[in-house]
Amino acid sequence: MEQLEGKIAFITGGASGIGLGMARALLAEGMKVSLADWSDDHLAKAREALAGNNAAFFVKANVADRDNLRAAVDQTLAHFGKIHVLANNAGVNGGGTAASPDFDDWDRALAVNLGGVVNGTKIVAPIIRAQGEGGHIVNTSSMAGVVPLPGLAAYSTAKYAVRGFSESLRMQLAPKGIGVSCLFPGATRTAIVPLPEDDPSIDEQNAPQFLKDLWEAMRGAIDPLDTGRAVVDAIRENKFYIFTNREFLEEVKQRHREIEDAFPQDEPTAGRVKFEGMRAEMVRNLMAPGNRPSASENKADMALDLASKSPAGGQ
Repeated sequence: MEQLEGKIAFITGGASGIGLGMARALLAEGMKVSLADWSDDHLAKAREALAGNNAAFFVKANVADRDNLRAAVDQTLAHFGKIHVLANNAGVNGGGTAASPDFDDWDRALAVNLGGVVNGTKIVAPIIRAQGEGGHIVNTSSMAGVVPLPGLAAYSTAKYAVRGFSESLRMQLAPKGIGVSCLFPGATRTAIVPLPEDDPSIDEQNAPQFLKDLWEAMRGAIDPLDTGRAVVDAIRENKFYIFTNREFLEEVKQRHREIEDAFPQDEPTAGRVKFEGMRAEMVRNLMAPGNRPSASENKADMALDLASKSPAGGQ
C-alpha cells in the first residue's frame, strides 16, 4: 500500500502510547485516522493533543466486546466512509503467571491482547476486502512474543499467539491485495509501564531490583512517534516484521541457534522433504517482504482441513 494520502486508518488503543504514535505518523502522511480507545482520559488527552485536526476522529471502544467494537467501526464508517488500514494495537499488562490458580486476570488479559486482535481483524478485514481497494493490517505483538519475559505468562502467551495469527493472516490476505505486518516493540514510552515519577503511589526505594532496572530501561525507551514512523515504512514496503529495539538482537540470534541445534540428525524421507519443500516455497512467496499481489475475486481463501478429530478427552 504505497499511496497513503487520503486513505483511512482505524487504530485500537489509538489515544495513547504506540497507538497515538501511529496516529500521528499516519496523519503526517495525509491519512484520516479514527482513534479508538477504552480510556476516557486517554481520549480526552488525545483530542487536546490533536485539536484542530479535522482528519482525526475519536471513538470509545472495548476490543474485548465484539458488539462494542463493531459499533465503533460503524461510527468510523459513518464519519469517514471507508477503512483502508487497521491497526490492532490495544493492549493491557498483567494477567498472571502460568501456574497460578487465578483465571479472571488471565482471561481478561487474553481477551484484550489476543481477542482484541482477532475481533478487530474479523470485523474490519471483510470491510477492507469488500472495498476492493487494497489495504493493510498491523497487529501489535511485543518482544514478549519473541523472547521470554519472567512473570508475564499471560502477556507472553497472547503476544506469541498474535505473531502466529498475523503470519496466517498475511498468507490468507496476500492474494487479496491486502498486506499484513506484525509489530514487536520493546521498551517504548507508553502508559503500560508507569514510571515512579509519573505515579506517586509507586515506592521506588523499596521496589525489587528487577523493577528498578525496568524503570531505568523505560527512561531511555523508544519514542512512540518513531515506532509509528516504522509502521508507516512497513505499510508502504509491505514488510511483515517490524522491530524497533536492537538490544534484543543477540538474544534472538542465540535462541535461533538453540532451535537449529535441537533438530535431529537423521535424514527425513523423500516424501516428507518434497511436501515440506512445496509448503515452504508457498509460504516464502506469501510472506516475502515487498510483495505486491493484486486483488483477485476468483480466489477463495485457502483452508487446510485434514478431517481429523481428537478422541474424547484427547488433544
